[in-house]
Amino acid sequence: MSSSYTVLLYSDNTKVRADMRSAIGERPASDATIEYLEARDYEEAIRHIDTYVVDLILLDGEARPAGGMAIARQLRDELDDPPMSCLLLRRAADRWLAAWSEADASLLYPLDPLRTGATVVELLRSRRSPATR
Repeated sequence: MSSSYTVLLYSDNTKVRADMRSAIGERPASDATIEYLEARDYEEAIRHIDTYVVDLILLDGEARPAGGMAIARQLRDELDDPPMSCLLLRRAADRWLAAWSEADASLLYPLDPLRTGATVVELLRSRRSPATR
């Protein structure tokens, strides 16, 4: 049985959002399909999270003016049931910031499609089943 998940892609850079989508794909596993939302700024990201059931948010750590790390931390602090979060980092040395933000995972940019797809599927499967929410 296939599950459908909603993934929010957050970056102020159109190319980075396109790279995120391309690295994950529409069907990263035989039992998982992805519906995408995109946000280019903080307000749009929060509006999507308030409006839709978002299973995972992929956050660009370099986005401006609101970086993905700050948003990940804010969601953890303010929501009872925040979406899973994965930070997109430019430098491996920034993994400590991902840990500070309490993100569930982090990936390095440029994205490796195999690693990205596997990470996203693992995070989605670890979240409650969409049917139980």
